[in-house]
Amino acid sequence: MRKFLSAIALSLSLPTASFGAGAGDIPPPMIECGGSFSSFVGRMKDLAVSKGHDRATVDTFFASVQQDQRTLGADRAQGIFTTGFIEFSRKLISQYRIDTGRAKLSQYDSVFDTIERQFGVSRGVLVAFWAFETDFGAFQGDFNTLNSLMTLSHDCRRPGLFQPQVLAAIDLFEHGDFSPASTTGAWAGEIGMVQMLPMDIRDSGIDGDGNGHVDLKGSAPDALMSGANMLRKLGWRANEPWIQEVTLPQGFDYSKTGTDQKMSVSQWATLGVAPRSGSFTGAASLPASVLVPQGHGGPAFIAYPNFDVYFEWNQSFTYVMTAAYFATRLEGADIYNAGTPGPALSGAQMKALQQKLQAMGYDVGAVDGILGARTRAAVQREQARLGLIADAWPTVELLNRL
Repeated sequence: MRKFLSAIALSLSLPTASFGAGAGDIPPPMIECGGSFSSFVGRMKDLAVSKGHDRATVDTFFASVQQDQRTLGADRAQGIFTTGFIEFSRKLISQYRIDTGRAKLSQYDSVFDTIERQFGVSRGVLVAFWAFETDFGAFQGDFNTLNSLMTLSHDCRRPGLFQPQVLAAIDLFEHGDFSPASTTGAWAGEIGMVQMLPMDIRDSGIDGDGNGHVDLKGSAPDALMSGANMLRKLGWRANEPWIQEVTLPQGFDYSKTGTDQKMSVSQWATLGVAPRSGSFTGAASLPASVLVPQGHGGPAFIAYPNFDVYFEWNQSFTYVMTAAYFATRLEGADIYNAGTPGPALSGAQMKALQQKLQAMGYDVGAVDGILGARTRAAVQREQARLGLIADAWPTVELLNRL
């Protein structure tokens, strides 16, 4: 369920995300990209044989492959993600998704019992992924997976990300879990109800229904157990919480908020941070961050270590906040207190703010109008310098004072 291109794409695709190859630096290509597509197919065949695959099997695997211009179009048409947490979460967390999610919790109760026992991943976390990525399997994508992976492997933008996925698909094919002609999914090669890439299916896939195959497209037990195994490998801490809504006291120092600032739960409690309802779900010694996704006027949350694992799935702070919150909602949490946050900057205003911050020496990444982690950090530092509430939520006042 990791967002496949989140750390290296210029923008984020919406509304779904996916497990995939690791976020971070782009690996070098395994073979030369570009040139005629037929010649590239030949080079990929030779690569597969050099990795130990039988020549006849490789020829069969690639027999139907075609370049897919629709994949290239989808890759180049990714949307710009500028929506704030409150608007975005209200859009994604529909009553249909709440009702259907709770029905799925009941329908697959025994599967979730097994998952929680074996992997320590909470059922709400998995159902939230299932809902956001494919609407519980209803929209899994109609791109031929091999064609998409080969097209993106041949394209010289990021071939090093996709070429290893083709080799993994051959492994799945040899085990009877991939059809070159008929396996379909998302444009970037993700497959199934929780949208996993071939490498992740090969390495983390589990036959949850006991039929001898890993089928993420047609078997909910396979998809859910494979997703849980993937989260565990990404560092999920068994049977620990991930996020919880809190209230903050009058006069709270908002410069202490943010994913990069952690204290123990007990230390936050001494500063007046309190659960909005009930008690802290995390142990007193757990390191945690306090997050205010739309500034001091909006909702507040405490984020435990498992929250950081979400960023292996998607680098968008707003998306991660929404997925993590929805998981708690499915498990009975109240609707968050939206409060009265200040208005968000327009896209043009965000770009102007980023340009000003960049001119002051801050590394905000691309001037793209997106309130990403680096822009938030720069905003918070400038708010503190100017004597404003340092909550990392940019305002017109800050823009005008810079």
